[in-house]
Amino acid sequence: MPNPTISQLRHLIRTLNYVVSTHAAEELEDDDLSILDLENIILTGQVTERQRDTQTRESKVVVSGIIIDGKPAQAVVKIGFTGKLIVITAYVL
Repeated sequence: MPNPTISQLRHLIRTLNYVVSTHAAEELEDDDLSILDLENIILTGQVTERQRDTQTRESKVVVSGIIIDGKPAQAVVKIGFTGKLIVITAYVL
């Protein structure tokens, strides 16, 4: 699947067409972030890096944005085979 644009990612967030991985949920909890913080990272952010796994050839992107209280944060996401946004991880910088 080609690399997604920030507008595609925002559309998937706005339509609630995403899933949060177990790892991402743990990272959100560790950083005391809510699902609204995660959504805000994507809705305010920009794609700052594109990555490809050397073994699986999967594409993922790093989105840099801000959480609700204005702190900078990042989320690593990809679009799955079903077309849903998959949140791999998220963290405060």
